[in-house]
Amino acid sequence: MGVGLVKFPPEVDIKLAGWQLFWAELKVKGNGAELTQEREALPSRLRTILKGLPIAEHPTVRSVRSLFRNAGCDPTRYRPSSEALARRISRGEPFPSIHPAVDINNIWSVELMIPCCVLNPSKLKGALTLRRGQSGEMMDSMRGPFNLEGKPTLVDSNGAFGSPITDSERVAVKTAKGTFWLLAYLPQNVVSPELANEHLNSLIKRVGSAEILATSS
Repeated sequence: MGVGLVKFPPEVDIKLAGWQLFWAELKVKGNGAELTQEREALPSRLRTILKGLPIAEHPTVRSVRSLFRNAGCDPTRYRPSSEALARRISRGEPFPSIHPAVDINNIWSVELMIPCCVLNPSKLKGALTLRRGQSGEMMDSMRGPFNLEGKPTLVDSNGAFGSPITDSERVAVKTAKGTFWLLAYLPQNVVSPELANEHLNSLIKRVGSAEILATSS
């Protein structure tokens, strides 16, 4: 792959056992107004997904937590982004519109109960690797300076740009429309790329403000 810009679908050297990555290339065409109904339906949808279970007892959440522990990260202290989002929704906290691609990503993440992210692919360079965060490794994340030591971490030739906890400002989506990449961090043999693709396609058909250009499956 060299040191140039990353092509879709990206090749990732996965050095953490049990993880599988699913990628989708998404073109945002509208302002995302159709997403309002989807966001408002999330509390009801989450209750259906949980089937009366506490969030921490959902089988997919348990699998993701196990992968966090295997990497050396305490998932009760540093929650997977999907679990943190589900907990926020279950508490009745507001889920405002952020950006069409971000909203699609967040809805998809709740439906799968899987950490997902949306990023600007033009900010990636060189080979990608998913590995354990190293001692002293930091990232300028969405929540400020973030210590990645012992946490699942995605890096390119310019350093860390994401994790299933939070992502970097470097790859953040800044423009309202354009082509972006979605990424789902899947626990192997629990949530398949085919299921992730199925949920994403169903969501895109419902909202109509974006188009899936390609996927990695």
